[in-house]
Amino acid sequence: MNKAYRFRIYPSTEQLAMIRKTFGCVRFLYNQMLAERQTKVERYKDDKEQLKQQRYRTPAGFKNEFDWLREVDSLALCNAELNLKTAFRNFFRDKRLGYPKFKSRKNPVQSYTTNNQNGTVRIAEDGKHVRVPKLGCIRIKLHRQIPDGHAIKSATISRNPSGKYHISILTEYKANLELFIPRLESVLGLDYSSPSLYIDHMGTSADYPKYFRQMEARLKREQRILSRRKKGGSNWQKQKLRVARLHEKISNQRKDFLHKESRRLVEAWDAVAVEDLNMKAMSRTFSLGKATMDNGNGMFRAFLSYKLTERGKPLVRIDKWFPSSKRCRACGTINTGLMLKDRVWVCDGCGTTHQRDENAAGNIRDEGIRILGIA
Repeated sequence: MNKAYRFRIYPSTEQLAMIRKTFGCVRFLYNQMLAERQTKVERYKDDKEQLKQQRYRTPAGFKNEFDWLREVDSLALCNAELNLKTAFRNFFRDKRLGYPKFKSRKNPVQSYTTNNQNGTVRIAEDGKHVRVPKLGCIRIKLHRQIPDGHAIKSATISRNPSGKYHISILTEYKANLELFIPRLESVLGLDYSSPSLYIDHMGTSADYPKYFRQMEARLKREQRILSRRKKGGSNWQKQKLRVARLHEKISNQRKDFLHKESRRLVEAWDAVAVEDLNMKAMSRTFSLGKATMDNGNGMFRAFLSYKLTERGKPLVRIDKWFPSSKRCRACGTINTGLMLKDRVWVCDGCGTTHQRDENAAGNIRDEGIRILGIA
């Protein structure tokens, strides 16, 4: 299995210059290869067989034309070519993903990837530096150790909108996953809740702190100041950095909460059943959009998935069309007239009074137990 570890790095002035140069070369090569492919696709669009046999230039071919590409890491250029091939492969697999786009130097998020070849990417013995090709030893904040038995495959250096630099080290390890049979009483059912992230089958909510709402007034004030600055000026750049740092703070708070909450659930339960909702569509609604984007339920499910997998525990995804909210958990009657505003309803079949989210979480748990085949 693969697992990535992300750390903050502090490059020197010379290393910063090389990193920025590599960002530019990788972006330039990606755009050149994309433009070349677009030209040849238009030229041979009437002859598909000839298009399949068409060969494209590799990064080595571009180096003969642009000598300054030789100054940066060659593996970073090769990974740019692989990224372009992956983008086209995804586009042909699903047209909804969109045609590959050109990369912009104005994008505040920049990155490049290099591979580890015979120890070219490694953590120094002092634990305070990491070695990267063409950069040498960079000071690193190693807030946690990479476990023994994890072999480093590649490293991605990135810059976020606030101007901070990070390195993501991808490792490969052999996972000893044993067959884990969940117990009936240790299966958790979770129903999505916009204000509190989730409500389980026992009626307990996550009580999500709504970090974006807490910072909304401050963000509004800082963004209003940014809109009054002259675009491209020095004061505009400073104010843009303040806004980016506020967004980064909200993002870090959200990730910290979701990591801790998912870890707590994974350690306490043998299996978790969730509803496979279309969060992208929900985020576009007028009444639920801001709350859906704030609580990060899709990120929460991703954290649950990989943490359960590491422990050999299952995450059961229930189909989004399953009538979890409308079905009475006591008798199975479907309430077809239930509206989204109805938070409490009474079953016509047995007369049981239901709290909407708690009943839905219970039905999700029962469906998860059925899928797992637990007697």
